[in-house]
Amino acid sequence: MIIRDMVREDIPEVTAIEKQCFSQPWSEQGFMDGMNAPAVFLVAEEEAVTGYIGMYVSAPEGEITNVAVAKSARRRGCGKALICAMQEWASEHGITRIVLEVRSSNVAAIRLYEKMGFVKLGVRRNFYQFPEEDADIMEFTQ
Repeated sequence: MIIRDMVREDIPEVTAIEKQCFSQPWSEQGFMDGMNAPAVFLVAEEEAVTGYIGMYVSAPEGEITNVAVAKSARRRGCGKALICAMQEWASEHGITRIVLEVRSSNVAAIRLYEKMGFVKLGVRRNFYQFPEEDADIMEFTQ
């Protein structure tokens, strides 16, 4: 598996994974706009894109916007590799704090974030829609 910077040509594959994983997926335009913001997007690639992670940057903080792995590539370390690569990128660029929100029911993601050093700070009530659900706020500090 290779972790690399996302390029515009990856957006159709990334958008397809986004639609598999989220009830309110980002559009191709949303990813293009994100790439123009102060942000970093990484993809995991085997023969095709298997996952991605995005983070908005406002030094010394970063906010992870999305982490997703194609259903066909799950449970093979792709999510862990993406988070690790983003943590390394953050460290190299002076980002000392990374925050994210995750559906409170997404136990697998929460466990992975905890293994990667994130801690729960609190809950945002009714943060998500379709279905309506709380979000756990998590933080990683370097």
